[in-house]
Amino acid sequence: MLDPGAPAATRFADPQQVLESVFGFRSFRPGQRQIIEAVLAGRDCIGVMPTGAGKSLTFQVPAKILSGAVLVISPLISLMKDQVDALTRLGFRAAVINSTLDFEERRERLAQLRRGELELVYVAPEGLEGSLREIIAACRVSLVVVDEAHCISHWGHDFRPAYRQLQDLKGRLGGVPVLALTATATRRVAADIIQQLGMERPEGFKGSFFRANLLITAQKKGDGRNSRRDILGMIRRHHGESGIVYCLARKSVDALAEWLRLQGVSALPYHAGLDDATRHRHQDAFARDECDVIVATVAFGMGIDKSNVRFVIHRDMPKSVEAWYQEIGRAGRDGLASDCVLLYSWADVMGYDAFLDGIEDPELRAETREKTVGLFRLVDRGGCRHQKLVRHFDEEIAPCGESCDVCRGVVLDDLVAAIPRRGASAPGARAAAGSAPFARAGEGIANPELFERLRALRKRLADAEGVPAYIVFSDAVLRQMAQHVPKSRTEMLALSGVGPVKLERYGAAFLEALREA
Repeated sequence: MLDPGAPAATRFADPQQVLESVFGFRSFRPGQRQIIEAVLAGRDCIGVMPTGAGKSLTFQVPAKILSGAVLVISPLISLMKDQVDALTRLGFRAAVINSTLDFEERRERLAQLRRGELELVYVAPEGLEGSLREIIAACRVSLVVVDEAHCISHWGHDFRPAYRQLQDLKGRLGGVPVLALTATATRRVAADIIQQLGMERPEGFKGSFFRANLLITAQKKGDGRNSRRDILGMIRRHHGESGIVYCLARKSVDALAEWLRLQGVSALPYHAGLDDATRHRHQDAFARDECDVIVATVAFGMGIDKSNVRFVIHRDMPKSVEAWYQEIGRAGRDGLASDCVLLYSWADVMGYDAFLDGIEDPELRAETREKTVGLFRLVDRGGCRHQKLVRHFDEEIAPCGESCDVCRGVVLDDLVAAIPRRGASAPGARAAAGSAPFARAGEGIANPELFERLRALRKRLADAEGVPAYIVFSDAVLRQMAQHVPKSRTEMLALSGVGPVKLERYGAAFLEALREA
């Protein structure tokens, strides 16, 4: 809960000022400024931006400029607290209003909203089915943000009926501008989002779907291959780093997690069959770097904020190209090189047929199966993985050159044949079977020992505050510290991602560690 005695939030007039003074960045990423200017002008806008492209900044920056609260509608109840924790550490007055609150907490946060004390309010779409909608309608709301907006479309890969509650929200709030954000919308889904949300002549921005830091490798299963060996090899290649292994079935999740633990891997399972307390405990352990690997069904991770996921492995093929793109997008959100490994087979396609019986619409049922077949064809027919992936989203690029196995001339066996020491997965390392690089030059850790000490300090600070480690500083910021070894507050502020608020909160501890380096 916000401190009632906290000072009033600082208001800014210029987006660039917010970017530098609050977030500690010097320049906007592609599309961010365009979307921000649209919503500041009171226009509806749809942003189709890949995971890791900085979608959140497109509404967090306006929240420091607009005079009313920014209402963020998100399906990610389990992650809302972490998102708000991160915002409060940047000086925002932000709150969650959802079903996890007790009566007194909910009443106080609604009172803060009525009094105009909140800049950002996170709610779940299910929460708008009751009295909350009427309460919000009576408050001053400057912008409605619909995150994971593809969930409102029947043609989206993750349709959620609760999102239909948003259909008349714009009108009920007096025509307030709507910003719809998604990482995976095709043209058809984007058009459906605009219609469903009642958006009026919206501005639009579509970012590039090509993420060069994701190193894609696809391997067909069968013919004597051992998937567990392949998975273990990739995990050991990233020893001590965070990763996600996706499985189709809950039984597979439990069995693989247990087997990995027997191999000495710090791994935990996550699926809908676990009780709420266990799921939350395992998710928190992963978010807070207390376990390295989460083995999960797709119930885990939509919109996960953890920025230092260094690998995503699919033991089984996802249900569609959109789902695959969304799931690998949980790796490398800090922009650093990360492995994405897909193990696939026609048996995986057949495995999804059991889910088709629950789809009554024959057209939708046929299209759903075709999406699964489409992913199989995409990865089985060769060619640059990234080029074919972004083509699905109506984008044309040249072959990636070095961000997929086909263009790099490596196969999965090259990556798992040798287990490099920690940090050697960085660029400059070579495949055991040849000379193809694992990653690109310039993205290695300049001072691995110092980086590890900074990671340990970050974890101690995060644990003391009860928040995930990435909320203190991202891996990308720690790598800059290890490389440049700032010794003063001025030098620390010069790092990208270090703003005045975080400098005040954490700067002294990190500067002490760096001065001892």
